[in-house]
Amino acid sequence: MESFSAYRGDDWSPQRLAFHQNLERFADRVGLIVGLQSNGKLNQDQAYDEIRKLWKELEGSKNGLQISSEE
Repeated sequence: MESFSAYRGDDWSPQRLAFHQNLERFADRVGLIVGLQSNGKLNQDQAYDEIRKLWKELEGSKNGLQISSEE
């Protein structure tokens, strides 16, 4: 069970809230990957590949929710 912080933007929408949660999940997972790499459980290339995959998922989420950078 994950807990998310409150979205505090003036431009609140259900899509922005969902993306905010996806962004928090991305940050948590990157932190875990960095920890695994730091402790020798993943090498740098594996960590990079995992983070890149997560980044692509986050980009897909943003595009799927139709959130632009200029809103």
